Amino acid sequence: MTNLTPQPCDLLIEAGWVVPVVPHGVVLTDHAVAVSGGRIQAILPIAQARMQYAAKDTVARPEAVLLPGLVNAHTHNPMTLLRGIADDLPLMTWLQQHIWPVEAAVIGPDFVADGTTLAIAEMLRGGTTCANENYFFPDVQAGVYKKYGFRARVGAVIIDFPSAWAASDDEYFDRACQLHDTWRGDALIGTAFAPHAPYTVNDANFERIRMLADQLDLPVHLHLHETAHEVSESLKLHGQRPIARIDRLGLLNDRLIAVHMTQLTEADIHLCAERGVSVVHCAESNLKLASGFCPACALLSAGVNLAIGTDGCASNNDLDMFGETRSAALLAKAVANDAAGFNAFEALHAATLGGAKALGFEDRIGSIEAGKDADLVCVDLSALETQPLHHVVSQLIYATGRQQVSDVWIAGVQKLRQRELVDMDSAAIVANARQWRQKIAQVRA
Repeated sequence: MTNLTPQPCDLLIEAGWVVPVVPHGVVLTDHAVAVSGGRIQAILPIAQARMQYAAKDTVARPEAVLLPGLVNAHTHNPMTLLRGIADDLPLMTWLQQHIWPVEAAVIGPDFVADGTTLAIAEMLRGGTTCANENYFFPDVQAGVYKKYGFRARVGAVIIDFPSAWAASDDEYFDRACQLHDTWRGDALIGTAFAPHAPYTVNDANFERIRMLADQLDLPVHLHLHETAHEVSESLKLHGQRPIARIDRLGLLNDRLIAVHMTQLTEADIHLCAERGVSVVHCAESNLKLASGFCPACALLSAGVNLAIGTDGCASNNDLDMFGETRSAALLAKAVANDAAGFNAFEALHAATLGGAKALGFEDRIGSIEAGKDADLVCVDLSALETQPLHHVVSQLIYATGRQQVSDVWIAGVQKLRQRELVDMDSAAIVANARQWRQKIAQVRA
């Protein structure tokens, strides 16, 4: 005889549609996700869920689609406070004449904490539940992410010149190892090495990173092949392309998170596939800085894991993963001259499970599967801008705006409820950002 006694669960989310990402290409109609202890218990039809589970809390969103939380696979989130500060400039002019001088004047724990807080609020309101971070004072970032229950892989910056974070090579590495020791085994916060770029990190430091990354089994988060200038300068200085140099130094492997990758030959692409490299496509930043075009379709065809990143707000200028994924998909088609390339399901995969895999979090997040952490997002598709609804995933990728995100959970804890941040003070965050505008204006005067 069947036991009809309902099982207890913490949360039941009922949605008009559930897109689990795994299996690929599936859209479930009128389904629910049961959550207990911060983890996904089951995905099943709503009628069956109501019989099988006695939930402490039920959230019904009949006009919404439930997705895995989006993974922003490349961010410099404290730079939200530099949004719009130096636009319409090429990369090296932008960096050397504008961004680096301002950072040198204002960067510190308060700047990093306040910029990260602003970024978390923006990301939650846009359906992002995890970020791959690459900025100074990663210890401060990690504390802020943990405070707000936001998932992150926090990179310890390594760069060849002194900064407010570290004065010497040894100090950069000491602080990186301290960061890892502090957050080892945390449920929400992971760490990584974040060497800035081939043109700002010497061979000895790359070799040191490789040794430590091997020992600690940590990802390496690196800007790579971002511009044609980077490649030509590497040929002059090292006699080889950056990707070949990184391979020679032992870092081209399945722990490498290679960001931008706009200047790739067919041989480069196949080498990345062979080595298990993950590539982060930052379409809007690359477009805005005229850095080049990531050959997303060729990378996918070769079997390379592809993720999506917004880059920082100083070069994008937002953390909108819905907008970024749309741009990435459209640009990929144009670059490949293939309207069928990087289709809507592939784009959604890149923005969720592709990002999770790049960060080494694919066993926890990126898809709606029993046993995974309940990082979930509801997107309301009832608005006139997403009607009529012929194809849910096409609508998500090609028509939906981040303002349609209604609810967000991270590890089963609700962070956004009907567009309102649950445990963050929006007005205070805005007021604080305005104070930073005044401080930065004084520095630039």
